[in-house]
Amino acid sequence: MKSSAKKPEIAIIGGTGLETLFRNFQQVRKGTPYGIPPALFLGDIEGNTLVFLPRHGLKHSIPPHKINHHANLNALQQMGVKRVIATNAVGAINKAFKPKDIIIPHDFIDFTKSQPTTFYENTSVMHVDLTQPYCPEIRKTLIEAGKRSKIKVSDCAVLICTSGPRLETPAEVEMFHRLGGDLIGMTGAAEAVLSRELEMCYATVCFVTNMAAGLQKRLTMHEVAENAEKIRPVIEKLLSETIRTIPHNRNCPCAHALKNARF
Repeated sequence: MKSSAKKPEIAIIGGTGLETLFRNFQQVRKGTPYGIPPALFLGDIEGNTLVFLPRHGLKHSIPPHKINHHANLNALQQMGVKRVIATNAVGAINKAFKPKDIIIPHDFIDFTKSQPTTFYENTSVMHVDLTQPYCPEIRKTLIEAGKRSKIKVSDCAVLICTSGPRLETPAEVEMFHRLGGDLIGMTGAAEAVLSRELEMCYATVCFVTNMAAGLQKRLTMHEVAENAEKIRPVIEKLLSETIRTIPHNRNCPCAHALKNARF
């Protein structure tokens, strides 16, 4: 993987198990009005310049409730990013999903408590449309890339987002299931909303590392890390094919998300 002087239009935000996926890229540090994000990594894949952001830091030292999503996404915008493809390690609420399954969720329910989800705290009142919470163009490209690569990818799931860092109780998981949740994670909602406010396309690839509380006897972080390591080569293959085939021009609503959002 070669580094590039060109501006990256695509970013990958990686979580558990993907911190070192782009370790051969050129490291870049970026300051923002919201603070300093983790080190960014700039390089080329499949002829496209992109930047990789490890949301938990390279040594997984940033817990989910302390991730500075504002700084992360503002830094990507400063670099010229137009599209964000995220990865999320998740637990399965829906018993149809099993560890090491790959899912492209179509919707989410936000149960986070401590993560601000707007850039418009003290400015104009903006209400971005989340009828399609994830960019339809990136989702389509991910799903088609999975088919071409013979990777089993599920394309319909609701992601429940909680604050963490603790894991959920069996009663909470049962409640989320009754509300229509299929997967559960701790970082997907804030990134999706803030990306939309910046008119950046955003979609996520979820990979199941465990069954949620109450659906298996116990859960350890060793199990999560082990399953994340096993699925990493498949995720890398899916991301590479997606980056290779993503349309050059954006033909989705994300680029004009603020057009009719001002109150």
